[in-house]
Amino acid sequence: MAMTVRVRFAPSPTGELHVGNVRTALYNWLFARQRGGSFILRIEDTDVERSRREYEEHILEDLRWLGLDWDEGPDVGGDFGPYRQSERLTLYREYAERLLDAGWAYRCFCTEEELERERERARAENRPYRYGGRCRRLPDSEARERAEAGEPHVLRFRVRSGSIVWEDVVRGPVRWDAEVIGDFVILKSDGWPVYNFAVVVDDLLMRITHVIRGDGHLPNTPRQLLLYEALGATPPVFAHLSTILGADGTKLSKRHGATALREFREQGYVPEALFNFLALLGWAPPQEVGEILSREQLLQLFALENVSKAPAIFDQQKLKWMNRTYLKAKPLDELVTAVLPYLQRAGRLPTPVDTATREWLRRVVDAVLTHLEHLSQIVEETRIIFEYELSTALAYPEVQEVVEDPGALDVLARLGQELADVPEVTTETFRAAAARVREQTGRKGRALFHPIRVALTGRPSGPELDKLVPIYEIGSTLPLPQPIPSVRERLRTFLTWAERVRAESPSR
Repeated sequence: MAMTVRVRFAPSPTGELHVGNVRTALYNWLFARQRGGSFILRIEDTDVERSRREYEEHILEDLRWLGLDWDEGPDVGGDFGPYRQSERLTLYREYAERLLDAGWAYRCFCTEEELERERERARAENRPYRYGGRCRRLPDSEARERAEAGEPHVLRFRVRSGSIVWEDVVRGPVRWDAEVIGDFVILKSDGWPVYNFAVVVDDLLMRITHVIRGDGHLPNTPRQLLLYEALGATPPVFAHLSTILGADGTKLSKRHGATALREFREQGYVPEALFNFLALLGWAPPQEVGEILSREQLLQLFALENVSKAPAIFDQQKLKWMNRTYLKAKPLDELVTAVLPYLQRAGRLPTPVDTATREWLRRVVDAVLTHLEHLSQIVEETRIIFEYELSTALAYPEVQEVVEDPGALDVLARLGQELADVPEVTTETFRAAAARVREQTGRKGRALFHPIRVALTGRPSGPELDKLVPIYEIGSTLPLPQPIPSVRERLRTFLTWAERVRAESPSR
């Protein structure tokens, strides 16, 4: 009978989800969904001081935003719950008692001061620390009496001698010498379990078949295998994923920029792009299919056994390129909905927006879309639309050149005259007026349109004028928090300002 695959993602709610953990969740999800198995979400909240329910809520929200769903978990329940470790303390104590009764665990009464002296000796002798084993030799009767008398103690696991060996899906055969481990704590003096013990009990009772996790857990695996052995249970298959590094080859951290899924979400990366990008951190599809892969393609192509054990590089530029690719492929209406909150928070748009404003925003997004790497950039990239501030325009040398060029100012004055009697400034009427100015002045190409661009935007570059003209015209009629000047208003304002600048210039 074929084994039913059961995998788990087990984050600690002590902060926001790091992209390394998200990659782990994604690989577990892909593996389970490929095989018709179950993906379980378990919350490991035994760090009482740092665990917060709000972080747990963020974890669930962010995973769902990415497009991951789970078959069992703290919010959806399941046959093997509870799915928070803090709600499973009775189970851990029960299994700890089993190990104690079987002689695999013993009570340790060493104080923190005594243990620290052992650590100091190990440092002084330049050797790795392992528990010296003093309480290992206590007679059971004495240990029981001391415990019953209320003396504080922990439970330690009695590590056997020899090697611990396992076949890792990613790393191949791994061998660990038990001698370097030392007897480790499984239950603290307050009755709470230590990570390695709680994980084994949970994975055993939840019937986890495959443990797919980061290679930072490699040193934990021999301890966990020893616990499975002591409990007489078959361990799951292990697959340890490589570390994710920054572009400089060091472990990915805050100094490389955003590292939490929520940060990328808030910046306006779309879930499809992050899903695709994270899937490629340590695994590569066949070269002929390319790197832009849908969820369906990833489910078809992903192979855990082909995950590389070499560190994966988190390439921010590649992520931006991938996100830009997905943004360009999205329907315009979907993009409008996505950028609205950013512009509203920046005070650019009212809340709510009416139908006319939303329709106008379609033009705005279309004009700047090719400049967006992520959605939050909409605020900066639309300054050319929502702001018309000539007081800072002279920071651009090209603007200064237009101000000092009588021919350029003549173009602007004539364009203003040509548009004065036009019933409505549209792309077509604007082009026709510019054509008449070309005939009158003999200026064409950049000599004609560069001064016009500078006058209308206050900048030397930006989106196409054919797109900006109707944006300015329609925008000037909308009830926006900050009014947008029309094309004619911009021409008048620029000419007046340029005349003042020229008059105040020391060279005149």
